[in-house]
Amino acid sequence: MAKIAIGNVTEAFQLDCLQALVVEFITTFLFIFAGVGAAMGTDKLNGDPLVGLFFVAMAHALVVAVMISAGLRISGAHLNPAVTLGLLAGGHITVVRSVLYWIDQLLASVAACALLSYLTGGLTTPIHSLASGVGAAQGVIMEIVLTFSLLFTVYATIVDPKKGNLEGLGPLLTGLVVGANIMAGGSFSGASMNPARSFGPALVSGNWTDHWVYWVGPLIGGGLAGFIYENFFIVRTHVPLSGDEPF
Repeated sequence: MAKIAIGNVTEAFQLDCLQALVVEFITTFLFIFAGVGAAMGTDKLNGDPLVGLFFVAMAHALVVAVMISAGLRISGAHLNPAVTLGLLAGGHITVVRSVLYWIDQLLASVAACALLSYLTGGLTTPIHSLASGVGAAQGVIMEIVLTFSLLFTVYATIVDPKKGNLEGLGPLLTGLVVGANIMAGGSFSGASMNPARSFGPALVSGNWTDHWVYWVGPLIGGGLAGFIYENFFIVRTHVPLSGDEPF
């Protein structure tokens, strides 16, 4: 069983942690900027909903793949509190650093959405909310399933040391599953899979409709996927983090 590492508050002052936080902020900011910007652009163009959904899905797929590739070496490029929780559940990051990452990701999301609002002349920032006819329980389950598939992909293609011929393809494959999930769930729950992706638009727009769904669903799905993959499928070739060691 993977042991969750608590870490130490001194991590926040270590150079590698500071560098990771800077890169995590940059990559999350650019991811949110492109993702939310694509959604705002789709609303502005007022085109066919099916084309708009595909456009938003592809934008997310591409920017996720690129930002993970850009930040993987330094911060891991989580871009997402649910990803951070999934890695925490597998013992790959300490609790202390996870909290720092969550704060970092939320601040980056708010900054990206605020800048988009300014650059677009105050256009409405689209939020994630449940579609008509979709209940809260349905939305939570949808987000659990979608986020589970995201974290399962992250573990299988990036975290697992025995990736085989998938070596180096993890960022692209993760981006592709994000895009596919948006196509599958975008018309129902919005397919957030990411509390930070939902938090920035909600704060900037002041619209918190159904917002809790995009915390509960992704965090359950991400944490569950990380726990299951790490404890049942991964072959450990490293020493897990202890409760005292930094990430």
